[in-house]
Amino acid sequence: MREILTELDQWHAAGRPAALATVVNTRISAPRDPGAAMAVNADGIVVGSVSGGCVEGAVVEQAREVLDGGPARQVTYGVSDDEAMAVGLTCGGEISLFIEPFDIPEFDMVRDRIREGIPVAVATVVDGPGLVGSKLVVTEDAIYGDLGSEGLGVAVSSDARGLLAQGRTAHRGYGSNGERRVDDVTVFIQSFQPPPRMYVFGAIDFAAAVARIGKFLGYHVTVCDARRVFATKARFPEADEVVVQWPHRFLPTAPVDSRTALCVLTHDPKFDVPLLEVALATEAGYIGAMGSRRTHDDRMARLRELGVPEAQLARLRSPIGLDLGARTPEETAVSIAAEITQLRWGGSGRPLTDTEGRIHPDAGDEADEVTAGTASSQDAWAEGTLAAGA
Repeated sequence: MREILTELDQWHAAGRPAALATVVNTRISAPRDPGAAMAVNADGIVVGSVSGGCVEGAVVEQAREVLDGGPARQVTYGVSDDEAMAVGLTCGGEISLFIEPFDIPEFDMVRDRIREGIPVAVATVVDGPGLVGSKLVVTEDAIYGDLGSEGLGVAVSSDARGLLAQGRTAHRGYGSNGERRVDDVTVFIQSFQPPPRMYVFGAIDFAAAVARIGKFLGYHVTVCDARRVFATKARFPEADEVVVQWPHRFLPTAPVDSRTALCVLTHDPKFDVPLLEVALATEAGYIGAMGSRRTHDDRMARLRELGVPEAQLARLRSPIGLDLGARTPEETAVSIAAEITQLRWGGSGRPLTDTEGRIHPDAGDEADEVTAGTASSQDAWAEGTLAAGA
């Protein structure tokens, strides 16, 4: 929903009715992750995407039925369905969507929290007797809405806060009064966390390209360099922040979590060795450093002299990026982004033509049915990245 928030806000302010379609579950090789959304208003204007074009036409028709007074409904398209083949879902996957009138409790508050990066979760009943479409909006200290049962509300709000703390989006099954391990009622819980952070150290031309691609990937990007003449907003217009400070002094003051990417592009020992000593002690999910293999060997020797443990040194991605044969700053930025993505999702980094089997892991196979929306993979690095809210 995050990606169509502006349009939803405009329609809401103007009192324009709309139907909202949200991906709530996927299996095998689905084109969009859970949380991806598309909306259709009463004028027939469509925003967003739920399948990259595969099933949008069919979803628009379902949305129009909802706009005409039809009930909210969950629909599923899969490669085995004649309708799915007819509308173009030929990727071999399965996608379930919930289509409903756009009506979120305390929408203004939800909108403001998403924009300001304050955590909020929206829980929607997508299947269950007499409850479909009911919603709860959950924050750290408040609950809005009603699921028709106090016990169900307590169970869902508890799970929503747990998922929100982890930056995860999921669907859960309950009994009608909130009983666990019962599937009478299915609830889709979408977490909206602040965007993950990317710190780019070294105000060079490569840093400008990395900042651009970081923004494209949805990161909150900070560029840091001690040289005031180079670290300027004019040179890094895409960055959210440009900080003039010694990197190793700045990083301990900056928020870093398991979703954070640290890109050290200084390739100067007086900058990068003190910085990496600090960086490798953080929980950042990605730490990469630019430089030749000679620079890398010298850097590792200096870090060992400082007493950095081998387990921490093993986290360092150096030389930074995947081997794409990159030459220009822009190509190098693609290489770095590719490595971040590969590490996030556990990919092999090999050409897909050289691999076999499924292109994407099946999120539906996970025991707790975490649906990997904004962000799931096999570890904490991935758990928050996309679940930052699609």
